[in-house]
Amino acid sequence: MASIDYQNKLLTAFDESFDSLNGVRQVYSPYANWLAGKDFSQLTQKSRDAELLFRRVGITFAVYGEEEGGERLIPFDIVPRILAASEWKKLSDGACQRVRALNMFLNDLYHGQDIIKAGIVPESILTNEMYRPEMQGVDVPGGVYAHIAGIDIVRTAADTFYVLEDNLRTPSGVSYMLENRRMMMRLFPDLFRQYPISPVEHYPQLLLENLRAVAPRGVTDPTVVLMTPGAYNSAYFEHAFLAQQMGIELVEGRDMFVKGNAVFMRTTEGPKRVDVIYRRIDDDFIDPLAFRKDSMLGVPGLVSVYRNGGVALANAIGTGVADDKSTYIFVPEMIRFYLGEEPILSNVPTYKLGVEEDRKYVLAHLEELVVKEVQGSGGYGMLVGPTSSKAQIEEFRLRILANPSNYIAQPTLALSTCPTLVEQGVAPRHVDLRPYVLTGKTTTVVPGALCRVAMNEGSLVVNSSQGGGTKDTWVLQC
Repeated sequence: MASIDYQNKLLTAFDESFDSLNGVRQVYSPYANWLAGKDFSQLTQKSRDAELLFRRVGITFAVYGEEEGGERLIPFDIVPRILAASEWKKLSDGACQRVRALNMFLNDLYHGQDIIKAGIVPESILTNEMYRPEMQGVDVPGGVYAHIAGIDIVRTAADTFYVLEDNLRTPSGVSYMLENRRMMMRLFPDLFRQYPISPVEHYPQLLLENLRAVAPRGVTDPTVVLMTPGAYNSAYFEHAFLAQQMGIELVEGRDMFVKGNAVFMRTTEGPKRVDVIYRRIDDDFIDPLAFRKDSMLGVPGLVSVYRNGGVALANAIGTGVADDKSTYIFVPEMIRFYLGEEPILSNVPTYKLGVEEDRKYVLAHLEELVVKEVQGSGGYGMLVGPTSSKAQIEEFRLRILANPSNYIAQPTLALSTCPTLVEQGVAPRHVDLRPYVLTGKTTTVVPGALCRVAMNEGSLVVNSSQGGGTKDTWVLQC
């Protein structure tokens, strides 16, 4: 019979399913009882079934820079991550609080800059390459900049959660949250009859409602489209999936044009005006007349129409300055400044390597810390000191000395572990969580998230581009 290997070799990590004093945690108890009645061979067969189904659907992501096997299937773990309603309330309340403050910060930064005048955020933020002076003084629909945000959260103890990153530009991965749920319901329908699991299937409709809510003033029946860089983008599957789920057109830059103070898309019935663009394309490539002149992906003149209020963009141009890792350290103070509240979720203590005192400490303790590029992503441009060789550490030391302001450093957190199906059985593996926060007239989050799991024992890197997998996240209704 299958069972969870509770001999957690990751001794410093919090095990979300098991307490060494009291045994299986209450939230996992019914699942553990169900699992005990299954043969390991049954589980491995279910895992193979899932892989086959995902391949048929085409749920892959592109790996840039690989000559062969550039399209990969993200490993899917059939053992869910389970959260109690009380645990989820803290996570969701904290993520929504954070996004509300970040939206207020962006509106302030591109208008009065009161937070700079108050001395909370340094004026040097205006030199950040993600700050877009073209947006200064522009009133965006509803005052919303980050309509879709992915907040990366890790857990280190029963009631201790930290935010690792705020993803505000073009956050990805929500299609895996939805498809993982579909897969689990298909493979294990009996579990969904036994467990009071909160639904996530309404996310596309909620997203569409939020996008429609930020249409330009006076538009009562807005036309919404999803703008993709094209089929060669690593997240193209997700772009097509979300467009299909929302019932909107999937378009590329070449499918649209500007005329007057409006954006139109080409259709078989002639031009049709576009009111809201959910764009999955970076600022630099969205309009060759405003940013990169060599971009073949954007729409010439789009930014001018946007600035004049003729079209809404989600997320807004210039949001990247708020999810930069060098801005991250100020978010708790943003919450206090704009909302008058204490942060529900804490930041990870962070060292700025552009500060001499911080840099000296970090250079003396590289083997203990995680060092990240301020604009890095996907697990690249990163040093995990405890798992790195001396040569890797020394190489990274030279990078820091060459451009210290390009890096931050944080302590190596013992990410919580969840039971995961591996070759040896069901064993603990490190996980993180990305809930998706939507903002339109209100700020909300569906009761579920993308759970990423480090499939290799001891690994703390959960990114899919670095070999990580995903799990379905079950938020219990009671």
